[in-house]
Amino acid sequence: MNRLPRFLVRLTGQLSAELAAMGVAFVGAFLAFLYITRLVFYRGPEHFDQAAFDAMDRLRASVPGLTAWALRVTFFGSALWFVIVGLAAPPLLWWLKRRREAVELFAAIAGASLLNQLLKHFFGRVRPLTALIYQPGLSFPSGHSMVGLALYGMLAWQLWRYGRHPIWAILLVLWAVFVGLTRIYLHVHYATDVLAGFAAAVAWVVLVQAAVQRRLQRMGQVVKK
Repeated sequence: MNRLPRFLVRLTGQLSAELAAMGVAFVGAFLAFLYITRLVFYRGPEHFDQAAFDAMDRLRASVPGLTAWALRVTFFGSALWFVIVGLAAPPLLWWLKRRREAVELFAAIAGASLLNQLLKHFFGRVRPLTALIYQPGLSFPSGHSMVGLALYGMLAWQLWRYGRHPIWAILLVLWAVFVGLTRIYLHVHYATDVLAGFAAAVAWVVLVQAAVQRRLQRMGQVVKK
């Protein structure tokens, strides 16, 4: 008879810790985005951004052939790749009866893409003039970084939360970081664009998780009634 109360206490503690972690992640990411925005548009990040470009230039000079690999990696943060994944992965998850994961993933990709475009047009920062490849559009925040981390971060969350695969979750997050770094390497984004994209992605993923969780709770209450 004592097992049920102990189980409920343990479950409540886990849920509270999870919600607290989500809250901290959202607030931290939101404040980081605000700080980067202030740095870019009020204080001037020229020295920081140039230092990041210089570091990538030294890396390119010391590792011949790295640019070809950077171009391959950066594709996995492109709009074409997001369209492919957005149209294929959520229906597949739905068909596999993973409906919550399907909704979360689609919301992560579609919402982050839309939000990124809104932010770009709101801030209106132009791209670096030293880009190694042609890239249309505005610069802040980086779409590859923002939508990429939203996609891979959501998959990482699902692998950790539902599948208990922490190693794969960590690798996905690291992959998203590598994709973002290729944008600095190719000079198509400033380092502050990439960092802002990462911060916005974390905040968006937490919001999606919270919204889906809230929706499921409300549906459970309706069913009980």
